[in-house]
Amino acid sequence: MDTLETRELRYFLAVAEELHFGRAAERLGMGQPPLSRAIQRLERRLDVRLLDRDRRGVSLTGAGRVLLEEGRAALDATTAAARRTRRAGGADGAGGSRERLVLAVKAAASHELLHKLLDAYAAEPEAAEIEVLPSGTCEQGEMLRDGRADVAIMHAPFNSLAGFDSEELMTEGQIAIVPATHPLAGRASLSMAEVTDIPDLPLARWARHGTYPSGPGPRIHDQTQLAQLIALGRTVAVFPDSARAWLWAEHTAVPVTDASPVVTHIAWPAHSRSLALAGLVDTATRL
Repeated sequence: MDTLETRELRYFLAVAEELHFGRAAERLGMGQPPLSRAIQRLERRLDVRLLDRDRRGVSLTGAGRVLLEEGRAALDATTAAARRTRRAGGADGAGGSRERLVLAVKAAASHELLHKLLDAYAAEPEAAEIEVLPSGTCEQGEMLRDGRADVAIMHAPFNSLAGFDSEELMTEGQIAIVPATHPLAGRASLSMAEVTDIPDLPLARWARHGTYPSGPGPRIHDQTQLAQLIALGRTVAVFPDSARAWLWAEHTAVPVTDASPVVTHIAWPAHSRSLALAGLVDTATRL
């Protein structure tokens, strides 16, 4: 049999991610013996071994690694279908209500671009309601995949556009945001090597896919925390030039001459057939 139930996928993903039946059972709110039996039944149905079990613990086989990736995508797709269906039917579940689109944006994204886009789209006669959902540095793709968002403003090379349709909106350089009182604040420009090698000003570290890069700089959770740490002289950060819009008086922006250009895209799931989404994308590209 080639079909899989969502319950089976949830069970397998819990074990595959925890690599421990006890922790996976606790996460699922069930006993360990029935979870173990469920995984064994799944392996028999698929006629393949998904997990290697020995005294050292649990590990994924090659087939298990495939199901881990494919299973995540499949569960994301079912979750996304449910979320988008509820939005299409309106907050109260009744049909015929005005369509609503959720737009995911990076918290530090260009305010000017968003203002222009939202104002221009709102003037369209058949405009849908737009909910703007600020998110972390690399969350926009995940939000599109699992249905938390219908469309996103994404930034290459920081965001991966793989699996999405997209239109390019703008290209800009990057700046180093340093404390206004720091000696580097008086420089006309900096190189990336200089930015990453400031003894008293370590580079801020943003989580990507739940993992922080190594380094001495502080772990950053949101834009407000970052802005405060820069103002206090504890860190430096590199952002697209449009980030100047949210700088504090205690910050100074210095161009980074050899940083990769940042290309801003509007992106959406490739299978989307929403007329409201098509209208928003059309407005964005005309801007």
